[in-house]
Amino acid sequence: MDGGSSGAVLKRERVREHLLGLIETCRPGDAIPSERTLCAALGVSRPTLRAAVDELVATGQLVRQHGRGMFVAPAKITQELVSDDATVAVPLANGHWSSRLLEFSTVQAGARIGRRLRMSPADELVYIARLRLVDEAPMAIEHLHIPARLVPGLSAQELEAGDLYVHLREQHGVFVHEAVQSIEPTVVNEAEAAVLEVPVLSPALLIERLTTDRSGQPVEYVHSVYRGDRYRIVSRLALGTSVAQGARSRGHHPGIPPGDFAHGDIITSSTTGDVQGPT
Repeated sequence: MDGGSSGAVLKRERVREHLLGLIETCRPGDAIPSERTLCAALGVSRPTLRAAVDELVATGQLVRQHGRGMFVAPAKITQELVSDDATVAVPLANGHWSSRLLEFSTVQAGARIGRRLRMSPADELVYIARLRLVDEAPMAIEHLHIPARLVPGLSAQELEAGDLYVHLREQHGVFVHEAVQSIEPTVVNEAEAAVLEVPVLSPALLIERLTTDRSGQPVEYVHSVYRGDRYRIVSRLALGTSVAQGARSRGHHPGIPPGDFAHGDIITSSTTGDVQGPT
């Protein structure tokens, strides 16, 4: 991995964050500014902007209409893997995991990340981009955002060695309690493909996570791109035969057609990441 590849990832990331911020403030069907306007505002080239737009079109967040421009796509259907009252256990994924730092800086939160972390857009956060490796093979690109006030003196060495949450607890007194995580399919762009050593437009998993502490305050927002050829998510469902009165299921669970367990029999669920061997 060379500096040009990681630099391209970070530039694309900045454009992507700006576009996602626009999408979040708009309604489905709303137009977003033209490519020329966005290039001027962000100080990037047309190919860089277009590549980021292509990615958001491919993942169903933007729609191009020939001769009219770009528009916010219809809202996606969201389905939770676990109900609010379920018990969740997350075993460790297979393999030896390590990290390689791509970027480590203190920046302003901005509107989009600020909303997630309940910070003012002008407040400072620590932004970390790192390459996650399993048995020395590239597995994911991870973008972390942590309020700077929570981690004074956080070092690059902490981020490359050991478990981040252990360092947050032992070195900074930050006790993570729970997280809400979403997973959806995506494809890798050219810069991500170079870092992950896969072909452009290879399938991938986009994983977003918001972590809170014991008081319910956000302490971390992360989004990551995992290689689709080497990583999968496995859910284990414990199926019961009775539930408390009034706890009947609303909707259905992933992979189980509506009606198969109409009486709310799914009572627990656990999810793990499973690293696949090379093909």
